[in-house]
Amino acid sequence: MPFSEAEKRIKAAKLAVLAETELMHREFGRARGEVKHDGTKVTAIDIAISEHIQAAITKEFPGDQFFSEELAPTDAPVPVVSRFCWVLDPIDGTNNYANGISHCAISLALLERGMPMYGVIYDLARRVLIHGGPGRGVWDDGKPAKARTEPPTGNSLIGFHSPVEKSYAAEGKRVLENFKIRGLGSSTLHLAYVAIGLLDGVVEHNNKVWDIAAACALIEEAGAEIDYFDGSPYPLKEFTVKSGRIQYVTGNRAMCARLHEVLGR
Repeated sequence: MPFSEAEKRIKAAKLAVLAETELMHREFGRARGEVKHDGTKVTAIDIAISEHIQAAITKEFPGDQFFSEELAPTDAPVPVVSRFCWVLDPIDGTNNYANGISHCAISLALLERGMPMYGVIYDLARRVLIHGGPGRGVWDDGKPAKARTEPPTGNSLIGFHSPVEKSYAAEGKRVLENFKIRGLGSSTLHLAYVAIGLLDGVVEHNNKVWDIAAACALIEEAGAEIDYFDGSPYPLKEFTVKSGRIQYVTGNRAMCARLHEVLGR
């Protein structure tokens, strides 16, 4: 792929995300949430941001596929057939957003042949753009960023959400017993905060691909790892809003090893 093709898409991704921040802030804490088919919440702002970003991207790159959490469910998964595709979560942390809790984000990923090549994330709480990808660095509010390199301790900060399936409760208890926990309500921000050095690690049982695709583009470039429990979802070969959950641990190599040890996996 010529360098100019990548840069054109990266520029378009940043502009498309930044164009939605005024709307996101204006309706923060005001938008009414409704329960979707899968039990999660959606607001009119999720849908509006999804439609706006999709329109901007597909107008400029009509040959690229575009996938969003807010697409209507289909009977069968949609195969990924284009060289480039986009995966969007218009508001990761909708429960927070609707309730006026600021930990939420717009998360837009560009994939090439199913692999995350660049991620653009708008962090509403900090009012900054986090972005980057393999070979292009990781940037937080325009400054280069890296994951933490310190070895794990009992004071390490771990992003963690209560598992949906209660069969993982014992693992959750062990995480709570061994680390300091931050449950932000946004999987995008948990993973991105590891990449920019705000968190030491993440234990996640609940994610879907749109929650993490943009942040996944940042992790290795930032000097961290992501270890999936049941195999990597990449290269992404198909998209469905009915997809299964993705589970993983993240952090530097020592942190990932310690998290596996604590979880007994």
